Amino acid sequence: MATVVGQRDVTITRMAGGCGAIVEGVDLAQRCDDATFTAIRQALLDHGVICLRGQDAVTPEQHIDFGRRWGVLEPHPYVPPIDGYPEIMEVYDPNPITTTWHADFTYAKRPPGVSILLARIIPEVGGDTMFANVGMAYDGLSQGMQQALLGLRAVHYATQLAVEMGLPEEDRQRAHPVVRTHPATGRKGLFVNDNYVKHFEGWTERESLPLLDFLYGEIGRFEYTYRHHWAQGDMLIWDNCAVQHAVVGDTGGAKRSLHRVTIEGDEPR
Repeated sequence: MATVVGQRDVTITRMAGGCGAIVEGVDLAQRCDDATFTAIRQALLDHGVICLRGQDAVTPEQHIDFGRRWGVLEPHPYVPPIDGYPEIMEVYDPNPITTTWHADFTYAKRPPGVSILLARIIPEVGGDTMFANVGMAYDGLSQGMQQALLGLRAVHYATQLAVEMGLPEEDRQRAHPVVRTHPATGRKGLFVNDNYVKHFEGWTERESLPLLDFLYGEIGRFEYTYRHHWAQGDMLIWDNCAVQHAVVGDTGGAKRSLHRVTIEGDEPR
């Protein structure tokens, strides 16, 4: 659909049944008035993940300023930032952590709300990013399973790399509801992922594994997903409460460089 927002035509095109939309007609290097930003924010709530095409000219300063319009910026807790910009981290080639379904550092007391990733260098082939709608994954469960999950909490642990990089001990582990209510839409969604969750609260890892594996499989069902094929200058914005993501590790070692700013989220409830 095409809508007139502010003084420009902004086109929002839905890309998949599960989640994802392309937003065209926005040039963040020039100007983003309040009406346009409101439309972008609503598009994110509607689609879970959106791509603003053609943002090659956006400077690091503009990337940071745009991020601040969404909320308080949250530097990565242990990955060093790019030189001169403590708010921006660089996402490199696919690795084992990024190629499995996850939301960003969910072991935090207040995991990130929104992530904004700007493509600086894209390989000729490969390196697509997948997104999965966790609200659809919850809705697709039986009423009996939904009710059972509402009483569970999962324990999220920081990675070994986080420990090695000196993440404080009090920040390495947190229990969150297995079913999270989105703070803006009120929609319920699954809030577990294989990167950080080891067991349910009060359960052993052995007892937890079968149900966790089932839930991970539900999150990754094809009909709930969107696969984003990157172009240089794409700015991808996703809602960590509404979707999980995973990169496809098929770049063959070609360079892939994306810059990310992250916005602080709410404590899961």
